[in-house]
Amino acid sequence: MLEVVSGEKETETSMGIDLRRAKAWLALRRAALVVALGAALIAGTAATASADITDLLPTVSPPGANDFSCRPTSAHPAPVVLVHGTFEGAADNWSTVSPQLKSAGYCVFALEYGNRGTGDIPTSAAQLARFVDAVLAATGARKVSLVGHSQGGMMPRWYIKFLGGASKVDDLVGLAPSNHGTTNPGAFVTGATICEACEQQIAGSAVLQQLNTGDETPGDVSYTVVETRYDEVVTPYTSAFLAGGQNTANILLQDACPAAVIDHHEIPNSQLAIRWAMQALGRPGPANPQDPPSCI
Repeated sequence: MLEVVSGEKETETSMGIDLRRAKAWLALRRAALVVALGAALIAGTAATASADITDLLPTVSPPGANDFSCRPTSAHPAPVVLVHGTFEGAADNWSTVSPQLKSAGYCVFALEYGNRGTGDIPTSAAQLARFVDAVLAATGARKVSLVGHSQGGMMPRWYIKFLGGASKVDDLVGLAPSNHGTTNPGAFVTGATICEACEQQIAGSAVLQQLNTGDETPGDVSYTVVETRYDEVVTPYTSAFLAGGQNTANILLQDACPAAVIDHHEIPNSQLAIRWAMQALGRPGPANPQDPPSCI
């Protein structure tokens, strides 16, 4: 009897150990499956999000730009999206502006569109729309601000006017924007097969007529144009300016700083122009022409 009882106890003990081991193994398996499933979902979401704009991200971003982990602050709630000009890319157009905006506390993003800005302008505006949506989704912001050079200051107006951008843009700051095109026949390499956007930026083009018919500054967007008297690409330089309104400011650099000799290509690197852009981004409404920044 003693031997039988001892054997039964040993068997029960062994079964208890095996049962605990089985439960522990099952728990580990469940935990591993949860971790694996979570990782797969995160990876899938990230892959989907990045796949949407992979074609719009520059190979080399400007300093400070395209940190999709950046979260806007209460002081700067709108991320800034930089929009390059024709024949330009993000890195060469924004190497000066981007790090200064980042240092000032903004989340900064920069896309590349339209085969270095040479493609069809409405198509490029649709690319900008995709990029803005990705920035808003990543940062949790309600709106972005746009800073653009040349075509990059004009093309976003197509996005705002025709593609739903009016509800997603706080400020549009154009540096020498081609808002009404150019009368300079040598300003761009023409020919639709070479540069469709060049043809579309000739004054009086069908695209510009459609863009500028009716309200030139629609929506609850603050529009600031910063232009130079020495613009040799957008001619006459006054064609950069938008129809006046309470949400619009047309800034001619030489009005406050007559000695400033800045051309079309250098305006994104001009500290004077950047100070005007910073003022526009940092206050409600557009820049204030009556409160010019320092000339030096």
